[in-house]
Amino acid sequence: MTQIHPKLRAITERIIKRSANTRKQYMDLMRSYYGKKVSREKLACTNLAHAAAAEDDTVKFRLKQVDNPNIGIVTAYNDMLSAHQPYYRYPEMLKKSILSVGATAQVAGGVPAMCDGVTQGQIGMELSLFSRDVIAMSTAISLSHNVFDGVLCLGICDKIVPGLMIGALSFGYLPTIFVPAGPMPSGISNKVKAETRKLYAEGKVGKEALLESEMKSYHSAGTCTFYGTANSNQMLMEFMGVHIPGSSFVHPNTPLRDSLNDFAAKRVVEITSQKNEYIPLCEVITEKSIINAIIGLIATGGSTNHAIHLPAIARSCGVIIDWDDFAELSTIIPLLARVYPNGTADINQFYEAGGVSYIISQLLKGGLLHDDVMTNMGHGLHRYTTLPQLIDGKLVFKEATNTNSEIVRPIEDPFSADGGLKLLKGNLGRSISKISAIAPEHRYVKAPTVVFTSQADMNQAYKEGKLNKDCVVVVLYQGPKANGMPELHGLTPALTSLQDKGYSVGLLTDGRMSGASGKIPNAIHLTPEALSGGRIAKIRDGDIIELDLNNGTLNVLVDENILDKREILPIDLSANEHGLGRELFANFRKSVTSSEEGAMSIVNRIL
Repeated sequence: MTQIHPKLRAITERIIKRSANTRKQYMDLMRSYYGKKVSREKLACTNLAHAAAAEDDTVKFRLKQVDNPNIGIVTAYNDMLSAHQPYYRYPEMLKKSILSVGATAQVAGGVPAMCDGVTQGQIGMELSLFSRDVIAMSTAISLSHNVFDGVLCLGICDKIVPGLMIGALSFGYLPTIFVPAGPMPSGISNKVKAETRKLYAEGKVGKEALLESEMKSYHSAGTCTFYGTANSNQMLMEFMGVHIPGSSFVHPNTPLRDSLNDFAAKRVVEITSQKNEYIPLCEVITEKSIINAIIGLIATGGSTNHAIHLPAIARSCGVIIDWDDFAELSTIIPLLARVYPNGTADINQFYEAGGVSYIISQLLKGGLLHDDVMTNMGHGLHRYTTLPQLIDGKLVFKEATNTNSEIVRPIEDPFSADGGLKLLKGNLGRSISKISAIAPEHRYVKAPTVVFTSQADMNQAYKEGKLNKDCVVVVLYQGPKANGMPELHGLTPALTSLQDKGYSVGLLTDGRMSGASGKIPNAIHLTPEALSGGRIAKIRDGDIIELDLNNGTLNVLVDENILDKREILPIDLSANEHGLGRELFANFRKSVTSSEEGAMSIVNRIL
C-alpha cells in the first residue's frame, strides 16, 4: 500500500483535531438514529394513509411493511436548465428499478434550481448564492415526512449540488446517492466562444454574431461543457464517493446513462438499514472525504466557487476547514488535468481521456489521497478508479487509462508540480486565486487602481476608453452581505480585451468568480468584505495595488497611518433590497457568514 504523503497526513490530523468537538456532536446525533429504520410504524394511521394515498396497491402494501425500504427522490428538475432537463423522466425510471428489487420510491420533493448562465450579469444573480441555502432547507423539508430509508438526489449545477448535500447531511443517517445526468455533446470550442465574447466587448462583432456563437456553444440537453462549477460539482461527488464510479460525464439519454441510473437506484436499496450493507451518508462524508474533495478540486483545476461551497458542506457535518487548508494542500498536489479554462479540452474530451477515474488512480498511486474512506460502493476510494461500459448490454466497470496526455497526466509527469490554488494575504485581508489558468507572465501586477461599485459601471468605463492603461480594477460591495455575492463574469470580456492589448491589468473584488473566467490575474472572494468594514472599502482611485500570485500576497501600497484614517467608501445599497424577489432575502444578507466560512445564511446549531 502506498504511504500517505507526510504533509497530507499532517494537514488531515490538524483538521481532525480542529473539528473534534463539532464532528462528535454531529455523529452522536446521527448515530442516535442508526438501526431505527424509518418510523412508518410509529405514524398514526392517517399519517401513513396520506403518504400512500396516491400509490397503486402494490406500493401501498409495501409501504405498510417496514422491512421494505422506501427511497425518497429529491429532484431539482426544471426544463430551463439544460443540465436538469433530462431529469424529467428520472423519477419514473428510478421507481421502476427500485420496484424490481422489492422496494418502493417516492418523489419526496423538489428544490429550486436557478441557472447562473441565464442570470449572469442580471439582478437575479443576487439570489444565486442564497439559493444554495434555500435548496438545503427544501431538501430537509422534503425528507421531513420521516417515511424514507434512503435518498436519491437529482442535481448537477452550481448551487444545487452543494445545497442538496447540506440538506441531506441533516439526515446523514440515511444512505444517499447523487445521480447526475451528464454533459451535452460538444458544440463550438470554448476558445472560440470566449474569442467572440471579447470581440463583442470591443465592438468588432454585433449582438447577432454573439447570440449565434452562444447558441452553438449551449445547444443541447446536458451540462455546459466547460469546467466550471457544475462540472466541478460532479467531480467532487466522485472524489467523495457519493456517485456511482465514473458516472459524472456520461451523456444524457444514452443506454449507458440509463444503465447507470438503474444501478444507482438498486444500489441505494442495498445500502439501507433493512439490508446487510448499511452505509449512511454521515459515514461517507468525513474529514478525510472532505480533504479528498479539496485535493480533487486542486488536481483538476476546478471552480473556485468550491472554496466557498466546501467549507459550507464541511460545517454541515461538523468538519471545520479554511483557506489555509486549501493553500497548503495546493503546495503538494500536482495539476493533472487541463480542461477549459485551464486548457483547450472540454469536459467530454476530459472524460474520454480517462477523466476523474484516472485522476483518482494517479493521486492514490502518489499517496496524495485518502483511500481509507467509506464510499457508497463500499470501503476504499480505489473503487472509483474505474469507468463504466456496456458490454453485450451488461454494465461493467473497467480500470481507467490515460488516452490523451495533453488533457490528463500521470502522477510522475504532471502539468505543474502544484495545483495553483493560491491563498492571498496582505493588508487588505484574505482572498483566493486560481492561477492554473493564468499565464506565468501575468501572475504579478503592480498598477494604480480604478474603483467601481458595480460591474455595469466598470463595463461602461471600458466602453468609454477609460481603462486603456495599466490598472487594477477594484469592484467592491459585491460580498454576500452587500448583495448576495453574485458572480461577476460580465467583467471578463473587457478585462481579457485589455490584457490582449498589452496592458497589465488585474482584478480585485469581494465578489465571486467561479475561476472559469480564465486568464486575468485576480484576487477574488476577498474577506472581510466592504460592508463588514473591510479595507477594500478604503481603496481610492490611483492607489497602487501589488498583486503577487506566485508568492500569495495582496497589498495596497498606502501608508498604514493614512489607510487607518480613511473613511469607508460610502454607498447606498437600498436598490439591492427589492426587485425580482430580493426583498424576501433581507434576513439572508443580514445573517450570512464570511466567504471563507462558506457564506452560509442558515445556522447549524452544532457549530
